Amino acid sequence: MDTIRIGSRGSQLALWQANFIADELRRAGNTVEIEVIRTTGDRMQTPGFVLPAGPNGEKPDGKGIFIKEIEEALAAGRIDLAVHSLKDLPTTMDARFAMAAIPPRADARDAFVCETYWGLHMLPEWARIGTTSPRRRAQLLALRPDLQFVEMRGNIDTRLRKLEDGECDALVLACAGLDRIGRTESVHQRFGVDELTPAPGQGALGLETRHPEHAVDVTRDAAIYAAVRALECWETRFAVEAERAFLNGMGGGCDLPLGAYCQARAGGWEMRAQVLARDGEQSVEVTLRTEAGEDAVALGTRAAKWVKDAGGLDLLDEKLVG
Repeated sequence: MDTIRIGSRGSQLALWQANFIADELRRAGNTVEIEVIRTTGDRMQTPGFVLPAGPNGEKPDGKGIFIKEIEEALAAGRIDLAVHSLKDLPTTMDARFAMAAIPPRADARDAFVCETYWGLHMLPEWARIGTTSPRRRAQLLALRPDLQFVEMRGNIDTRLRKLEDGECDALVLACAGLDRIGRTESVHQRFGVDELTPAPGQGALGLETRHPEHAVDVTRDAAIYAAVRALECWETRFAVEAERAFLNGMGGGCDLPLGAYCQARAGGWEMRAQVLARDGEQSVEVTLRTEAGEDAVALGTRAAKWVKDAGGLDLLDEKLVG
């Protein structure tokens, strides 16, 4: 088989993830190259950049901004494999592509990052937290209603530098990203999933290839799919498919203040799902166990139905739409 070409964003974390998968493939005897692709999401980090409106003038929703150009290269045959942070992917996939493998998940939790204070509870009143995530804001306000927030864009190194420059008092970032690039020296607290329920798919990677029906070279693409498929972790796939089914059931937006976390338990799976008002004052949450014969999508869909029946959509409509 010819060289497998991986497409990746150019951030330190994205390149770590691409190189990690490349090394796994090389260990199995494959030749691998990495091509860096600049995405719309990367250009958004440039001061003054504005995400363009849709073709009919509709407000952009930000979905897929870190993958559009990479998927275009994949469809065109310029690359053969895209390595994504799974939480960046829309809940429905383009029919041209397949999620060939989901490797073992890293730590899905959120981290409190601060040089001065050792935990969220130690921050002084009206402390400033750097985050752009509606989920994290709402969850943090539920724990500390006095907190203030600073818009914090850019990659991990950029955010850590802004923290060092005093633009905020603390950051909340994904543990997985910090662990992967070896920047855990300032992590003084890892939040339990009952404190800050993670974003669906957080900590997991998604390995995307062309769908067999849209192969550039049928024989070669089949061999690449088989090579990538060998990196699959079925336990991680079950968990993240359940979480993403919940997200899809709630509307699928990346800007919704909700969390979902699924994990294996003796004899089955347990799913925690949560929807919050933007101000953190109200929430609807549920913990469910798998029923006999229930698959991941059914579990996540059932969690979404439970939350909606309990008024979860009313919370979202009141705080986000109204």
